[in-house]
Amino acid sequence: MAAIKESPLPDLVYRGKVRDTHRLDDKLFLMVATDRISAFDVVLPTAVPDKGAVLCQISAFWFGMTEDIVPNHFVAMAADRPDLDVPAHIARQAMVVRRAERIDVECIIRGYITGSAWSEYKKSGSVSGMAMPAGLREGDRFPEPLFTPTTKAEVGHDENMTMEEVEAMVGKAEAKRLADTTAAVYERARDAALSKGIVIADTKMEFGYIDGELTLIDELLTPDSSRFWDAEGYAPGKSQPNFDKQYVRDWLDERGWDHEPPAPELPDEIVEKTRLRYIEAYERLTGGSLE
Repeated sequence: MAAIKESPLPDLVYRGKVRDTHRLDDKLFLMVATDRISAFDVVLPTAVPDKGAVLCQISAFWFGMTEDIVPNHFVAMAADRPDLDVPAHIARQAMVVRRAERIDVECIIRGYITGSAWSEYKKSGSVSGMAMPAGLREGDRFPEPLFTPTTKAEVGHDENMTMEEVEAMVGKAEAKRLADTTAAVYERARDAALSKGIVIADTKMEFGYIDGELTLIDELLTPDSSRFWDAEGYAPGKSQPNFDKQYVRDWLDERGWDHEPPAPELPDEIVEKTRLRYIEAYERLTGGSLE
């Protein structure tokens, strides 16, 4: 199936790094997960077929599993709404969502030390400015998940935020609620994924308000927003076998790319291996086949 780089549907209201959002009415949007892929906050020129379908369908799976913890914006898969007249090849990677007032914080939760957290720790012994114990190895599990929020940049790179900065934005009680809710959703998913042979090392979530109620929005626990490791090959002290876009990040770093646009094209081999990793993550976690 050909990759969908941009949604051709009408009433486009927002085009993000990956998602194209269309207005259905005053309260509902159609959110299309395209096959665009970003790395280091830069959209790559090459798309990955089936990626958007994985993101959309795995988000719907997690929204259903965690809706007792916090409400979410998911209404229905577009494929289950024939009245919308969305072409089938787009409907498989689109969902109807409720319109929300977004909170401009990326709620990042880290269960294991890796990625930018590992890079910071090696330099300063801290993660997101918080002092950490000496002697941690890459991939070690934290005693408790760490909430490390960042700004949500429309262009360029997100920046770390302190809890004081989050409190200044939303208030002290709401900042704690964001941290606690993010941790609760992560822990539910972490335990479920581990039973399927996948370690969720970290993830990021977005929240907003619908009718004044804190609500989980955007995507949830996808291979784009999370690090998924193969539990069978997991061992601290090395890079972990993964089912996410770390494979793409590693290839880009091996080329010496400086993480600034323009990004290089991905070769066919990297695209196909990434596609298969995403699909395997979906199938392992949900126990089903990609629609």
